[in-house]
Amino acid sequence: MLHSPVLLEESIDFLITNPSGKYIDATFGRGGHSRKILDSITKDGALLALDKDIDAIRFAEENFKDKNFSIKHTGFEDLDSINIAKQADGILFDFGLCSTHYDDPLRGFSFSEAGPLDMRIDKRQTKKLEDLLQTVDPETLANIIYQYGDEKESRKISQAIVNSYKDGRILNTIDLAEVIKKSKTRLPNKIHPATQTFQALRIYLNDEINNLRAGLNKSKDLLKTGGRIVCISFHSLEDRSVKQSFAPKRISYPKEIPLNNEVIKEFKVVAKKIKPSTSELQRNRRSRSAIMRVFEKM
Repeated sequence: MLHSPVLLEESIDFLITNPSGKYIDATFGRGGHSRKILDSITKDGALLALDKDIDAIRFAEENFKDKNFSIKHTGFEDLDSINIAKQADGILFDFGLCSTHYDDPLRGFSFSEAGPLDMRIDKRQTKKLEDLLQTVDPETLANIIYQYGDEKESRKISQAIVNSYKDGRILNTIDLAEVIKKSKTRLPNKIHPATQTFQALRIYLNDEINNLRAGLNKSKDLLKTGGRIVCISFHSLEDRSVKQSFAPKRISYPKEIPLNNEVIKEFKVVAKKIKPSTSELQRNRRSRSAIMRVFEKM
């Protein structure tokens, strides 16, 4: 399946406030949002893209020849390595996994085709899914599946995975998906039975939530006043982290200090909980869980 950027028109409409400004696409993927940004800025504007996936870097080098475009092989958790403090007009985060990761079974994210037990977004990372399965105990695995996948049958699934792996019955992603499916009491109607568990394993293995929070916090120092941050999330943990990152800060003083409690507001909400249109949902079923929020630096 060709990768389709989610909420493309809506996100770029909110992001671009100055066509001659400096912008960051913190999640390049296959460049759908980056291409739209480049089409929306002038030759005096500039776009820097980031991605920790070497396949994305190679794709950009082959397909993006624009003089005002550059890309860096790093994740958004390393935004503080970019030397443009208080200069950016806008930063875009699309936290969804690129469709090409799912479609390439060799990456280990697919439960519809047999692939290795990998699931690394950054191939420079040494720990693979197989390494986790070799050492994890059922209780720890159950907590991972519940916390990051919101899977109510996490304990049954985790025990089945640990036992099956030890018995040599999980050699690839299809084997893993089948073990998960057989261990569930109630099968979902609209998604594959392994969806939530695969999501949980991917998030945990790649430390996605901690990286997300680090990236959002570091992005604040890069924006100029009036600059915007556009965030597209795909599950509740991501969306909650986004909201918390830009919520007003409350400072409370002890009773013995004669000062009133303060609320420090660094960002204002420009748009909240924007979802894909009906037509986009019909075109791209992978957009069904997307939520976009937009914040502006005050």
